[in-house]
Amino acid sequence: MNDFNAFGRVYRVQLQAEPSFRAGPSDVARLYVRGQAGVNGNSAQMVPLSTLVTVRPITGPASIAHYNLYRSAEIAGDTAPGASSGQAIAAMQDLARRLPPGMAYECSGLAYQEIEAGSRAGFVFGLSALFVFLVLAAQYESWLVPLAVILAVPLGVLGALSALWLTGLANDVYAQIGLALLIGLASKNAILIVEFAKERRERGVEIREAAREAARLRFRPILMTSFAFILGSLPLVVASGAGAASRHSIGVTVVGGMLAVTVLGALLVPAFYVAVEWLAEWRRRPVSTGAPAGPESAAGSRS
Repeated sequence: MNDFNAFGRVYRVQLQAEPSFRAGPSDVARLYVRGQAGVNGNSAQMVPLSTLVTVRPITGPASIAHYNLYRSAEIAGDTAPGASSGQAIAAMQDLARRLPPGMAYECSGLAYQEIEAGSRAGFVFGLSALFVFLVLAAQYESWLVPLAVILAVPLGVLGALSALWLTGLANDVYAQIGLALLIGLASKNAILIVEFAKERRERGVEIREAAREAARLRFRPILMTSFAFILGSLPLVVASGAGAASRHSIGVTVVGGMLAVTVLGALLVPAFYVAVEWLAEWRRRPVSTGAPAGPESAAGSRS
């Protein structure tokens, strides 16, 4: 069997006997193989296979699967209603650990890809939050002020996980995409308050008053933008048809997270800003050396 190119196409060449000479299993014995070299330099003789082997029918599999050069058997499973694919993989791994000695198991295909991606979900989420923090640190030229914005992200995560738990959905890869999306959405709401409070503080307004005024003046824009996004995401929550499960996971995650950020963020983000601003001013406060007064200072005080 070989291939050759002609007229811009690849043609396959297959060498085979006439159908009358390969009609039954016994015709295999009529094939010839080259034997050992003859005596006194004579050329090797062709020997029929019937003198070397015997053809007899046996039962066996049509094909034998191998994995990493070892004989293997493929086991496929599906998830039960209300269970995630990660739980199904964990259950199958638990059953595979009970195999007899000398047998092992490995995941392949989509299961392998999900295990590899699942172990990196926390790393990707943390890296996304770090990227947002660095961008805000460059914008505000401070390492502390962006903390008031980033602290709003856990509120969105709490709301998203609560919504998934209440609806009975699994924390699958689509829900994790929604969690990564919440980093930007939660930060956006917090920026509306922190940015305005920072401007008021630079004008000399007291910290608490600046945070209170920012929360009051930016409350309506926060509600307008947040509920506009929530209403726009509701079709994902009530989706039906092909691919509805993935849309449910993303929609419930985003809607639940945005509701928590909108309700709790309007109350807690000003408090976060006050705490961070107090910490920043405490760090900028000059440190007193506390050195004892010398003779010159004492004389100066007497004069």
